[in-house]
Amino acid sequence: MIQIEENKSLKELNSFGIDAKASAFLFLEEFADLVSLPEIVSSFGAVQIMGEGSNILFTGDYDGLVILNRLGGIEFENVEGDNVIVHAGGGVNWDDLVNVCCDKGYNGLENLSLIPGTVGAAPVQNIGAYGVELKDIMISCDTLNIRTGESRQFLNIECEFGYRNSIFKRKYKNELLITSVKFKLTKEKSFILSYRELQEKFQHTDKEELTASEIRDFVKSVRESKLPNPEEIGNAGSFFKNPELTKSKLGRVQKKHGKLTFFKIGDKYKIPAAWLIEQSGLKGVREGNTGTYINQPLVIVNYGVESGKEIQAFSKKIQNKVYEKFGIMLETEVNII
Repeated sequence: MIQIEENKSLKELNSFGIDAKASAFLFLEEFADLVSLPEIVSSFGAVQIMGEGSNILFTGDYDGLVILNRLGGIEFENVEGDNVIVHAGGGVNWDDLVNVCCDKGYNGLENLSLIPGTVGAAPVQNIGAYGVELKDIMISCDTLNIRTGESRQFLNIECEFGYRNSIFKRKYKNELLITSVKFKLTKEKSFILSYRELQEKFQHTDKEELTASEIRDFVKSVRESKLPNPEEIGNAGSFFKNPELTKSKLGRVQKKHGKLTFFKIGDKYKIPAAWLIEQSGLKGVREGNTGTYINQPLVIVNYGVESGKEIQAFSKKIQNKVYEKFGIMLETEVNII
């Protein structure tokens, strides 16, 4: 049976470590409890669905209901064939899922190792790293409309995936709870090693001998060398998206600033936000109790901030500084509430 907690501290439930409070809080762990969710939600105007709070910044207390998705379970289908279907609950820790699949020799998730968050949050953000995005391996996801109780399965193509974006982040934000996600993995040695660091690491490795666990271990080591551990210092990973420019916009920026670091993706040109921030003189900068991480300026860290408003104000300074120098407005990846 679902229990509602009042005036719940969210400090231990968001990776920035902000001590915001929710006027009402619901811990959702059992699929059987989904049937009573709409009736509970009907008593609240504002509702915030959370996974592990790794991509969220509270700028004050939340006057509404926070639903913490902890729906669990991992199941495997068609394990006798080359392609394996993985079905995971929306509240499963993402990296736990990656670890289990790599250990079993089911390939496809290894490049997405050590990304914080839950399985249910992954489609919302269309998480991606090292040449792989969630959309590349997801088959479908099951959802529940938290107000009407309607269940619906979304096929991959219906999710309208974009760069760190999806239909769940726009049209259905805090309306649909992702209860489970289905993935298609493989036992074949079809690894994605196009990312520069992976190319360099495994260029002399026999690809037939290479395993997903080896790739996972390397990805983890790279991420750990660049990104701070939220358990040691509050952060939400990459705070900004990498801006995507048209060819004409890129040309104007190049004309003014000369050589730029960028990658061509389709008809757009992606410039690393970290490079823009560093070129703006903001790598490893600290103001009060917040700042950019010394090894990765794309990450804003919390050195002891009590209110998320200070972090938000610092992020706006970064946006303004980059815009003044390059004429590019960085878009936040973190969900600011």
